[in-house]
Amino acid sequence: MVTGNPLDLTRRVVLVTGGTKGIGAAIAEAFLDAGADVVVCGRTVPDAVPTVRGRAAVFVPADVRDPGAAGRLVDAAVERFGRLDVLVNNAGGSPDADAATVSPRFVEKIVALNLLAPFYVAQAAHRVMRAGAGGSIINIGSVSAHDPQPGTAAYTAAKAGLLGLTRALALEWAPAVRVNHITTGLIRTESAAAVYGADGGDAVARVVPMERMAVPADVARACLFLASGLSGYVNGADLAVHGGGEFPARYLAARSAGRRG
Repeated sequence: MVTGNPLDLTRRVVLVTGGTKGIGAAIAEAFLDAGADVVVCGRTVPDAVPTVRGRAAVFVPADVRDPGAAGRLVDAAVERFGRLDVLVNNAGGSPDADAATVSPRFVEKIVALNLLAPFYVAQAAHRVMRAGAGGSIINIGSVSAHDPQPGTAAYTAAKAGLLGLTRALALEWAPAVRVNHITTGLIRTESAAAVYGADGGDAVARVVPMERMAVPADVARACLFLASGLSGYVNGADLAVHGGGEFPARYLAARSAGRRG
């Protein structure tokens, strides 16, 4: 039974990879707001770190594609705060690329960032968590793992692998460490604005049952749930944060034809 405020994460320590901007920064801010101590990482030093009511995240430079760097990142969090309770594997992404002509180097980099890096950081986090009070690992995935889009072959394969990895680790590491996955859909971020057209995504939002694109805070709140006592029996789950997905093309075509008639 959960007592008190299950979303009060005071004295918990949270590591968010890629937590300096976009979705990662929103996740870091949500955990700071819940009282947690937060460590974020990135390959370059940011102009500012996530901060809430005067409490700031701690930045550690790290390229999580490097297994050694991933281990040192976790060690740095433990050295600073004495423990690690939550890992959010958020770092990822990919530009569109033609599968017929894309270089092997590109494929390797995309798979390394979106699949291998989460594995490396999770291994290091598990080592610490199992020796302490346990913990929660949350992998941020993509709807591409379920519904591929043109131009995303390497990314889709990596994200599908991340979902499979989540389920495998959940089997191996329970009950001390829970491992879960969030399937994200279309998210309105500053860096993605150009992708969704001149209307800022209004047309894209019409294909989503919730009639809007997600905002980073939607993903952040899901992370809070999976890190908290509210999800104490949730393990190996794939939590869809995509507004219901997208309407099928045949439905949109029929609806459009009906309007013209």
